[in-house]
Amino acid sequence: MNGVTIATPLTKLVGVRHPIVQTGMGWVAGPRLVSATANAGALGILASATMTPDQLRAAVREVRSRTDAPFGVNLRADASDAAERVRIIVEEGVRVASFALAPSRELIARLRDAGVIVIPSIGARRHAEKVAAWGADAVVVQGSEGGGHTGNVATTVLLPQVVDAVDIPVVAAGGFFEGRGLVAALAYGAAGVAMGTRFLLTSDSTVPRAVQARYLEASVQDVTVTTKVDGLPHRMLRSELVDTLERSGRTAALLRAVRHAASFRKLSGLSWARMVRDGLAMKHGKELTWSQVLLAANTPMLLRASMVDGRTDLGVMASGQVAGLIEDLPSCAELVERIMAEAHTALGRLPQAT
Repeated sequence: MNGVTIATPLTKLVGVRHPIVQTGMGWVAGPRLVSATANAGALGILASATMTPDQLRAAVREVRSRTDAPFGVNLRADASDAAERVRIIVEEGVRVASFALAPSRELIARLRDAGVIVIPSIGARRHAEKVAAWGADAVVVQGSEGGGHTGNVATTVLLPQVVDAVDIPVVAAGGFFEGRGLVAALAYGAAGVAMGTRFLLTSDSTVPRAVQARYLEASVQDVTVTTKVDGLPHRMLRSELVDTLERSGRTAALLRAVRHAASFRKLSGLSWARMVRDGLAMKHGKELTWSQVLLAANTPMLLRASMVDGRTDLGVMASGQVAGLIEDLPSCAELVERIMAEAHTALGRLPQAT
């Protein structure tokens, strides 16, 4: 392992060697990827939204059997069983709880009282200010370049706003894949970077190789944002399915949503009422059609089709814009070592102030 390290408030907070976070991607961030990331000295985040509570506990224990390094679990703050999942990570001694949406003040307090570090992901300055006031230990700031659900403000605009607004460590996400980006984020005042697509495209990722090949073949122009999956802006690779969703009328979209929802209900064991509640919870004040509500509840099935089954014709492929710049599949250890070496080189090339 390369000896290059950069100590930041993030590394000190969570106890990792390098200021790099692997995000909690559903169906992707499982025990193998998370433990490989942790062993490489970065912070691996286990995705729990696509797991049952029992599967979550088993996954945490599997990660623990593979590494002694700190790792985290990503939770959906609006899930109806969020309290049960919090109880599991507390009982299992997980170091970090991350959230794709801002958790409540009560949820933050419960975790912090148990000694768990709370790191929500946010996409606006006001959200960062809110969770910081509620006691969050750090925040991940995702700009519009990031994959999955995204906003419309670029990382280079959003990051300095948040850094200036809060006095807790800020982790930059959206558009990062190598060492120069890490140095740029640190120059903005961030305490590290979080990456999803770059870790998805490693040899430690369980995503089928044929699907990874689709990502490697993609250009920057092949990564698009659509609202036709669940009514919210969602960045992903353009595919025949995405094109079909964008052309579909309301009736066809509703039938497709019901079919996908039925598949997800069978796999997850959730009731129809619970799925609709979870779908409605994702509205975020938006006016969604019933097909979009159902798709919001079962978007995991569309991701699973690609990320687990390799069926890119039936699923979606969430992706950051950086997919168009990535050309290889290193191991997590190789990736982290490379990023830190590139950062060291980039820092050495900076002109000296006089």
